[in-house]
Amino acid sequence: MTWGRAAIPALVGGLLLTALLWWAGASADALHLTGSTDLLGGEAVSDLQQWLGPWAYDPPQFAPDGDSAHYLDLFHTGRQIRFGALFVSFTVGALFLMRWLPPVAGRVTAALLASWAWALVSAMLAVTVSAPWQIAAYGHGSYRFLPDLAGVMAGGRQLVVVVGLVAAAATVLVGRATAKGAGPLPRREVPARPARLAATAGTAVIALSLVVLSYQRVAAAIQTAPYGGGFFSEPGDLLRELLLLGFWSGPSGTPVVDWLLARLSDVLVLVVVWWALRLLPGLLTRATVPAMAVGAVCATVLGLVAGQLLRVVTVGGGMKWGVRYIVGNLGAGLAAALLWGLVAGALAAVTLRLTAGPVPAEDQ
Repeated sequence: MTWGRAAIPALVGGLLLTALLWWAGASADALHLTGSTDLLGGEAVSDLQQWLGPWAYDPPQFAPDGDSAHYLDLFHTGRQIRFGALFVSFTVGALFLMRWLPPVAGRVTAALLASWAWALVSAMLAVTVSAPWQIAAYGHGSYRFLPDLAGVMAGGRQLVVVVGLVAAAATVLVGRATAKGAGPLPRREVPARPARLAATAGTAVIALSLVVLSYQRVAAAIQTAPYGGGFFSEPGDLLRELLLLGFWSGPSGTPVVDWLLARLSDVLVLVVVWWALRLLPGLLTRATVPAMAVGAVCATVLGLVAGQLLRVVTVGGGMKWGVRYIVGNLGAGLAAALLWGLVAGALAAVTLRLTAGPVPAEDQ
C-alpha cells in the first residue's frame, strides 16, 4: 500500500480516537450531577471518574493557592498537548502499520489487533508528553516530579481499552477500502528456522523484564536503590513503569497450585510474543528493523492484555470482581511494553537478517 493510501485510514483512526476520548472526557462533569450516584452506584461513579479524569478538559478541583486562573490555563494547555499528542502518535503509528501490515486477506486480524495495541501505546505516550503541564498545574512541579510523572503515565489507559478498539476497527475498515485496486501487496516467504530463531531472540528480551527484573527482590532493589538527589531524585516508581512488565514472587505463604496458576499468565505473555514474532516477518510487506520493532511493541501489548485476562480467570475469585475490575486492570505495563518491545523487535529483525541470508531488494 502506498503512503498516500495508508494515510487515509491512519487519519480517520486518529481523528476518531481523539474525538471519542475528548467526548468521553467532556462527559465527566455529568458524574457530578445530582442523582448520578443513585443511578450508577457509588463505586461505579468513582471508577468512571478515575477513568475519565485523564481525558477531562476541566479539572474537578484545584488545590494550588494564589493565581488559580494561571494554573487553570496551564492545565488547559496540558490537555491541548495531550489530545494533540494522541492524534499525532496514533496517526503516525497507524500510517506505518497500514503501510507495512495492510488489512487485506490474510492480514485483517493482525492489522486490527496491532492497531488496537497501538491505540493503547498512543494514549500512554500522550499522557506522558503532557504530564509536566498537569503536574505543574496542580502546584507540584518541583516536588517529587518523577514519582508524579510515573503516576500520570500509568493512568488514562482504561478508557482506551474500549475506545481504541472502535478506532482500530474504523482504521482497518477504511484501510480495506483504500487497499482495493492498490495492486498485489508483497508477502515474503520466511524460512522456518530463521523465523523461530528471531522470535526466540525477541522473546528472550521480553522475558528479561517479565521474569528477571519483575521478580520481587529485583524489582524492590530497582525501586529503592539510591540514585542521588535534586530535582530528578526518587526515580524508583518511574523505573518500575519503564522496566517492569510484571511482578511476581515465590510461592511462600500460598498453595503451590495457586502460585502455578498465577504464573500461567506470564507464560501466556511469552507465548503470545513468540508466536507473533514468529509470524510477523511473513505478514509484513517489508521485514525491516523499524517494522519489526513496531510490530514487536504491538505484540508485547497484546501479550500483556492476554495475560491479564487469564489472570482474572485463574486467580481465585477473579471472575467475581466484575467488569469494572477487569477493565480497570487491563493495559498495565504499557511504558515497559514500548521500551522492551522496541528492543525485542530490533533484535529479532537483526537475528532474522543474519540467519536468513541476504534481504531481497523489496525488503530493503
